Amino acid sequence: MSMEIQIIILILAVALTALVTAILVRNSEMKKMEDYQDKVLAKQREEVQNIYETMRGWRHDYHNHMQTMNAYLSLKRIDEALTYLSHLEEDLDSIDIAIRTGNVSADAIVSSKVSIARKNEISVNCTARVPKALSVSDVDLCAILGNLLDNAIESCMRVQSEKRFLRIYMGIYRKQLYISVSNSTNESRRQKLADFITRKQGEHGFGLQRIDRITEKYDGYVNRKNEPGVFVTEVMLPI
Repeated sequence: MSMEIQIIILILAVALTALVTAILVRNSEMKKMEDYQDKVLAKQREEVQNIYETMRGWRHDYHNHMQTMNAYLSLKRIDEALTYLSHLEEDLDSIDIAIRTGNVSADAIVSSKVSIARKNEISVNCTARVPKALSVSDVDLCAILGNLLDNAIESCMRVQSEKRFLRIYMGIYRKQLYISVSNSTNESRRQKLADFITRKQGEHGFGLQRIDRITEKYDGYVNRKNEPGVFVTEVMLPI
């Protein structure tokens, strides 16, 4: 066998090895991504299911609550009745799906994340309107929202409770669905976004990749901005 043929065979072998390795790495990364997304969706379903189960339980107890109130009032124990009513209002506020976007799926996922944020002493401000007709599927929209808010809450939890905040805005901008999530961060200096994304490993990193891939799927746009103490993610999706 001539030297030229041996070199060609060697080059082909190296190229084939590189190709097989690349395929294996890609498949491994895709499997990790799928496992992560399955975990996220399972978590989201559990959160939403918990809200509805709590609401069903509250409705089930409604008549008992009314009987208790009637008993207090019939005995003219007004202070006890007012206190009981106050407790009922607090309980209902804690489980009500308070976020009304116009999209049922978005209502459920945003409401569950906002509830979690508030339970963790995160100050939340949310303004959200979603058009009824979207080119983005509900599954993909909820995947974006879930990952955005999970990452934001995770970042807030690294900050002292009095400095935690989460700002959510969703609306129409230039005939596209505009999503903006701002949150507190413990980063004390401005940093390059490429460095930020590169060093985010594990679930947070998969969440960022998932947001990017879904947005790219719809020819949308993702912009991340970092300033000392604040991190902002903006997503634009076609309607």
